[in-house]
Amino acid sequence: MPNDRSAPADTSRTPTAPDAVAPAAPVVPGAPAPDAVTPAPVLPPGVAAVPEGVAPAVPDALAPAAPRGYRAVFAVAEFRAVFAAHLFSLLGVVVSELALTVLVYDLTGSPLLSALTFALGLLPYLIGGTLFAGVADRYPARRVLVVCDLLCAACVAVMLVPATPVAGLLALRCLVAAIAPVFTGTRMAALTDILGEGDLYVLGRSLLRIVSQSAMLIGFGAGGVLLTVLSPRGAITVTAVTFLASAALLRFGTRARPARSGDGGGTLLKESLAGARLILGDRRVRALMLLFWVPPMFVVAPEALAAPYADAIGVPSAALGLLLCSMAVGHIGAELFVGSALSPRDRSRIVLPVAAVGLLPLVVYAVRPGLPLAVAALALAGAGAAYVIGLDQWFVDAVPEELRGRAMTLLTAGLMTVQGLGMALAGLAAEFFPVHQVVAGSGILGTVCTLLLVAEVRATAPGRMSDTEGRDRADRHVTSG
Repeated sequence: MPNDRSAPADTSRTPTAPDAVAPAAPVVPGAPAPDAVTPAPVLPPGVAAVPEGVAPAVPDALAPAAPRGYRAVFAVAEFRAVFAAHLFSLLGVVVSELALTVLVYDLTGSPLLSALTFALGLLPYLIGGTLFAGVADRYPARRVLVVCDLLCAACVAVMLVPATPVAGLLALRCLVAAIAPVFTGTRMAALTDILGEGDLYVLGRSLLRIVSQSAMLIGFGAGGVLLTVLSPRGAITVTAVTFLASAALLRFGTRARPARSGDGGGTLLKESLAGARLILGDRRVRALMLLFWVPPMFVVAPEALAAPYADAIGVPSAALGLLLCSMAVGHIGAELFVGSALSPRDRSRIVLPVAAVGLLPLVVYAVRPGLPLAVAALALAGAGAAYVIGLDQWFVDAVPEELRGRAMTLLTAGLMTVQGLGMALAGLAAEFFPVHQVVAGSGILGTVCTLLLVAEVRATAPGRMSDTEGRDRADRHVTSG
């Protein structure tokens, strides 16, 4: 591992024979005498003398302050391009979801088909993330990202054709959703090349998550405004432009890097499934991945049931917006605080405690709280998601580099899938039990499951696994290349 401190320079000099005596030069008034020893310059305290021709090192106290925290991430030019591309593509996706829902409803008048457009944004994640995960490691990251954006733009362009039937619109929606986990996983893995595997990577991931949460608050509002001045297909046109802008930013704003693992001779499907087996077969990586997945599966219950709960407690429909955005606001605030105020060591320390208690605020729903208490509970539950900042570092440390793209893609696919599953299960439970009991039960059951995972993550911490487990894991990493 490279060290940021260079070895001390060898300042010793071997005595040399004196040069031949040269003719005396004329003495110029005010000039130093020939062969006179020039006094050494006076150096600031703490600055050591260095060999001639080497610039003296300036102590930290005298050097200009380097940017820290989130500012240090934005100081990396390639990350700025990735961040801007993320903004464009994410806002485009959110606007297209809203516009496509309206378009399908206008064409069919069916609430079921209209709602299905949202569900189709989650279900194909598992297929794309499992069957095509090998793309993330098999091909250069920049090429994968640009091609994914161009494919999405092409799908959206076909949606704009008036002759495209509703079934075609839904199929194209599925295809965009299947591409999404490959794009996201590749980008997550590429961040380790752009920002390194340390704190800058963690803060970069945090910023992208914050943008994703903010898009839920801003994107639907922007989509609603667009639909007041544009037709649904007109709003979808904006999405095609955002995908093209994202592709251009990634193509010209990031460096070309080689693929993580070359073509192993097998098919893409075989390589993707083999990578999934290796990733999920590693006890440590599996435990960390489940810790990413399980709490979100339960925390989505109040969002999925926000409308029936607002009706149950008799609040106006305008209050539904507060119930839907409270969790995102809590998440954004907590992540900004943890990312900017805590050191990497402190972020690591809070992972397991915060994950263990993050779902407990939902238990407040057991008393069927009014709007203010429910909003506060949701904001606290959202703040509990800040544990993933430290978990990001653990995950990237645990996954071997040659599997990193596939691991990130699988992580993304699983995260979206379990959230969709959590919403469906919450809705099913609400058919048989009062809404407030379902949300409270999600908090209790989710906490129990998370505590079991916390114990597993502790047991698999580096230095706590048995020697046999460590050797087996190393063998799997070696054979995965």
